[in-house]
Parts: sequence; structure tokens; C-alpha cells
Amino acid sequence: MKILKVGDTTKAACNSCKSFQDVTFQLRDTPFNDGSGIVKNVLVGVCNACDSVVVLPHQSTPVVKKQLEKQRKSLESRVPAHMIDILNLASDKLGGGTEFVSNIMKYYIHALSNNKISSNNISRFLKSDLATGVAQKRISLKGRYLEEEVILLKEMIEVESTTDLLKIVVLKINDDLLVNERQKPIGQLKNIMAATV
Repeated sequence: MKILKVGDTTKAACNSCKSFQDVTFQLRDTPFNDGSGIVKNVLVGVCNACDSVVVLPHQSTPVVKKQLEKQRKSLESRVPAHMIDILNLASDKLGGGTEFVSNIMKYYIHALSNNKISSNNISRFLKSDLATGVAQKRISLKGRYLEEEVILLKEMIEVESTTDLLKIVVLKINDDLLVNERQKPIGQLKNIMAATV
């Protein structure tokens, strides 16, 4: 891998100019494409014609990854121990281990908050016997959009407590994957597992 320095030049395709342009490497505060944040003082290739960032050299990716990691919000809650058992059983059914549990939870939170899986009447799970018990174990999730999706889902199903929401999601997972064995979410989760594990 070639290490680039401030002031080095090359040619690169510029999306703004719609052509190959001379590029000079500079330290610059650079926003993410989705507008979700900025990486400060990172080495990038800047178009000499229009002054837009056109190249992120490989040596700058650790700095970008570090900034992305900071944006991943953490969500933690305590739940009854049998809820962790449900998640472990669901992961096992899909052919994964306990390390895949957080992916199942994030998949369901995302799919429910975006109406890919119906959230109609899922708050009924809070009234089931499985929703009760002493909160002895911890669910910990991290994700870039997780906090927004949790807030949206709480509004959609009219639940105030994040812990109650997580219980509902766990019991929805139980209903879909273990009790009724719904093939659509099982298939999608197996695809995700194949791509990530």
C-alpha cells in the first residue's frame, strides 16, 4: 500500500466535474455522504477544478471507521433471563450462535419501525405471561440508526418504556421464529447471517 502525504497529486474521476481531474491530497473536515456526521482533519483527495472531495485514500479508513463507531448509539436494558434464552434459541434455530442475537434484535427493530414487518397489535405481548419476571439479564445493542428507530417504534405502538419495547420485540421474535416458524423473516435472517458471520 502506498502511503500518501499532504500535497501529493494524482488524477481521479470527479463526480461534480463529470470528468477525470487533477487531485491534490489535503487534510480536510469531510462530511459523510448521508449527512450523518463529519470526519475532522482527515487526508482526502480534493479536485483541483471544483474543490470537492473525490478520493478517500486507504490510509484514512481507520479514522473514518473510528468516527462511524462513535455514531453508533448504545441501547441497554435489563430483561428477565428467559428472554435471553428465547433470543439464543432463535439464533440457534437460524444456525447461528449467541453472537448473532443482536443482529436478530436490530433486524426486528428496523423491520417493525419501517413497516417491513407489521407492528399491528404487538403491544399485546406485554400482557402475556412471558413478559413478566425479574429483570436479571442485560440486552445491549449498538447501531447507527437504532436510537431513531426505537423512538419511532415506541411512538407507533404507543409504548413509553424502552424496556417494554425490547420485551415486545423479543416476544415477537419468539412468535415469528419459534412458535409459528414464519418463513419470510427466517429466510431473511438466514441471508443476513450468511453475509455477516
